[in-house]
This record gives sequence, C-alpha cells and structure tokens, in this order.
Amino acid sequence: MLMTCVRWMVVLAIVLVLFRRSIAREWPVLKRSWPTVLFLGAIGYTIFNALFYAAGAYTSAINLTLFQSCLPALILVGSFLAFGVRATWIQLLGLALTMAGVAIAASHGDLSSLKQLRLNFGDILTMIACVLYAIYTIGLGKRPAVSGQTLFAGMAAAAFLTSIPLLGWEIASGRVIWPTDAAGWGILMFIAIFPSLISQMFYMRAVELIGADRAAVFLNLTPVFGAIMGVVILGERFGVYEAAALALVLGGIFLSEKLGRPRQAAARPA
Repeated sequence: MLMTCVRWMVVLAIVLVLFRRSIAREWPVLKRSWPTVLFLGAIGYTIFNALFYAAGAYTSAINLTLFQSCLPALILVGSFLAFGVRATWIQLLGLALTMAGVAIAASHGDLSSLKQLRLNFGDILTMIACVLYAIYTIGLGKRPAVSGQTLFAGMAAAAFLTSIPLLGWEIASGRVIWPTDAAGWGILMFIAIFPSLISQMFYMRAVELIGADRAAVFLNLTPVFGAIMGVVILGERFGVYEAAALALVLGGIFLSEKLGRPRQAAARPA
C-alpha cells in the first residue's frame, strides 16, 4: 500500500508541474466531470494496484500472469456490451494465440504444471483487479472532453487521494515496509516514472487512437517483456519455450491488427 500511495504522489507532483497550463485552462470541464475521473482513477490505478500486490501474498506468479492474460478478453466482452464493438473471428484467434504464449511464458514451457494449479484467495483478488482494469479501459471511451494530459492529472490525483486510507491502514496494522537505502527508493521512483506515468499515458493515448478492444491485445506482451528482462537483467536462460511464447504473442497481435480488423470503406476523393 505504501508503494501504491507513493507512486501516485510522485506522479501527481510531476504532472502538476509539467501540465499546469492545460490543467488550469481545462479545470472547469474537469471539475464538472470529477465523479467520473475519481471513479476511473480509483479503480484503474489505486484498487487495481492494491489488489494485485495483495494477491501476490496468496497466489503464485504463474496464476497472477495467467489471470492477467484474461484482461484482453474481458475488455473485448466489455466493449461489446458497452458499445456494441464486435470482434472478428481472426481477432479472437489472435487473442487465443497471445494467451497461449502467456501460458508458455508463465509455465516456462511446462504446461503440465498448469493442471496442478488451484484457485485460492489470491486468484479471486487478481480476477477482481482485472475486471476493474477492464472497466477502467472501457470507461476511457466516456472520458470528459479534456486533453489527455489534464485527464491523466485528474486521475493521478484521484489515485493518490484514494490510496491514502490504504496506506493509513497498512501503517496502523504495523505492516508498512519503508525503503531503507538508495536502491529501494530508486526502485520506487522507477515504478512511479515509467510504469505509472509514461506507460499509463501511452496506454490512454492508444485507447483513444485505436480503441479499447485493439489496445487490449497488446497487454499480453507484459509477461513476454518480463521474461526478456529476466534474461537481460537477471541472467536467466532464454530457451526455445521463451522464444515460442514471444512468437505466439507477436503472431497473435499481428493477426488481430493486420488481418482481423474490419475492412474500412475506401475514402472518397476530395
């Protein structure tokens, strides 16, 4: 909970400095839509992060990864229910390939280990977190009429405010763990700047440009990138199973993006 709160405190401080002009200009519009902004920031940033971190204490990394791979499917279903966006069968095939790649990456090629997995309390927390993030992604389609910078600043503020009670509970329960050295604070700053600030802003922009259903498929690159980082940073082995996982995920994205998109009507000449 400390990491959830501090990451959004840092992000909020940065965006208030960088985007202060657009925030001041668009504040009246943002203020009128504050319930929506508060809701999206709370479920997409605070509650999703908090549930995912808490789930890690009860379930395995494989389960966390596999349940997270269901996110694109949840977003596809939600997009259909909310906006009537229909996926083509090739898009569904591409999604299935990415999920197969995630399963191989999570199990390190030992698919038989997946048969031994059992649902537990952590898995329930993970699934709730994924459902909430799917709602957040779909909800971006109903965003207020402000720039992405101002909207993100509002949601970062919402995330910070709603994470304070969680931090208070963690402190009161005696479970809070503060960073004790430069490396610990450095990791916390990395989480704030890259996954929280840059990645989330890119994801928001992607949803705006191509829609939630198409952007969601790329989420399954996360465990593949994690495996590659394990090789580069931790010296883990990159073998045939990791290569197969990467190929399946990239192949699934290619199918969804290049072959699965509905054909657009030819533009009429001016």
